Amino acid sequence: MINDIKNESESRMKKSVETLHTAFSKIRTGRAHPSILSNVMVPYYGTDTPLTQVANVFAEDARTLAISAWEKSLIPAIEKAILKSDLGLNPTTSGDTIRVPMPPLTEETRRDLVKHARAEAETARVSVRNIRRDANGHLKDLLKEKEISEDEERRAADDIQKLTDKYIAEIDKVLADKEADLMAV
Repeated sequence: MINDIKNESESRMKKSVETLHTAFSKIRTGRAHPSILSNVMVPYYGTDTPLTQVANVFAEDARTLAISAWEKSLIPAIEKAILKSDLGLNPTTSGDTIRVPMPPLTEETRRDLVKHARAEAETARVSVRNIRRDANGHLKDLLKEKEISEDEERRAADDIQKLTDKYIAEIDKVLADKEADLMAV
């Protein structure tokens, strides 16, 4: 019973950290990385389809992404979708390849991106703390129903607190890495 609560809490905390990684992959740094375009949707036969399912996206060099569409007729739609996305990128077409140059980040833009990253990290921390609160609530319910003793409840609460501390430290480390990445010129 107690182990189920701990295991569920740990898996939910892992998901919070994974969600943070996903959010951080959407925050662009000065370098070109294909995951920046992961949320771009292209109209394909009447359905919005992720760009990665209709084209090959790869980093040509440190500051340029290259996109080769699987169907030549999709090139204008891909260009339009990238322009419509709120990424601030301007694609250029040369034959069958679309090149997306990554503009260098200004100091002000870097600061804004760091603020955004900190907000995402705080959301993840709050999520982990909410999971701790839920787990402790389940333990209190078990104690009220006399299914566990006070000592077992206290030990389990300590274990859940250790899990919480571990995942919050992991979130802080991921945030520090992202901040360093964003502020590197």
